[in-house]
Amino acid sequence: MAATTESSSHYDHLEQMSVRELLENINREDQTVPHAVQKVIPQIEALVHVIVDRMQAGGRLFYIGAGTSGRLGVVDASEIPPTFGVPHGHVIGIIAGGDRAIRRAVENAEDDAEQAWKDLQEYNIGPRDVLVGIAASGRTPYVIGGLATARKHNIATGCIVCNAGSAVARESEFPVEIVVGPEFLTGSTRMKSGTAQKLALNMITTSVMIRLGHVRGNKMIDMQLTNHKLVGRAVNMIVDELGISTEKAEQLLREHGSVRKAIDSQQ
Repeated sequence: MAATTESSSHYDHLEQMSVRELLENINREDQTVPHAVQKVIPQIEALVHVIVDRMQAGGRLFYIGAGTSGRLGVVDASEIPPTFGVPHGHVIGIIAGGDRAIRRAVENAEDDAEQAWKDLQEYNIGPRDVLVGIAASGRTPYVIGGLATARKHNIATGCIVCNAGSAVARESEFPVEIVVGPEFLTGSTRMKSGTAQKLALNMITTSVMIRLGHVRGNKMIDMQLTNHKLVGRAVNMIVDELGISTEKAEQLLREHGSVRKAIDSQQ
């Protein structure tokens, strides 16, 4: 099946468009992405279930990817500890080429089919864990190799790709295939494909963390209080939950150090 991520854009002569035309046409294409994600919610659901099961049993969630896809995995993994209060190392994002590839492209890093497993072994990945490969094209050797070897070691595998019937999906027990069609700028998968992957990652980890008990009502009660804004948010959560004054909420937060403990101390 042809790779739609490499198909020619629906638009041409981009250099002749005004700034307004460029922005409106990019936005028009972007509006199609949530609909593409909606179509694969059952696939996302299946992946969420296996991640929850494994993490409840003490497992971890790993992402592997290259380029934009790898960076998105690293970003999602890095946001989980402050948002949900889980330790670093519960969700781990690995990018082809190592951390320096987060800021600049590393030549040929994605073409090494053996390197992902070497990178994963540094974390002692095992059968209780889940490995999700992120690759817009669905044909990144780094991701394919990592998933294939993980399956041989009885590790649950999933993926987020933007082409149907890809090699990455074939190596995944729980594939998520979000086909967003041609990019506004032909082949620039940091655009619609990247947006689709980010939406899926948000859905996956937010749903997983809710199911694991890190949310109460609609509040992030386990979030880390790393700046004044978050401390203020925490105080407001306690006020809303307990119906007490701001001053009392601030006192409880100082005494207990977290929203969860502050609320539980009064119930």
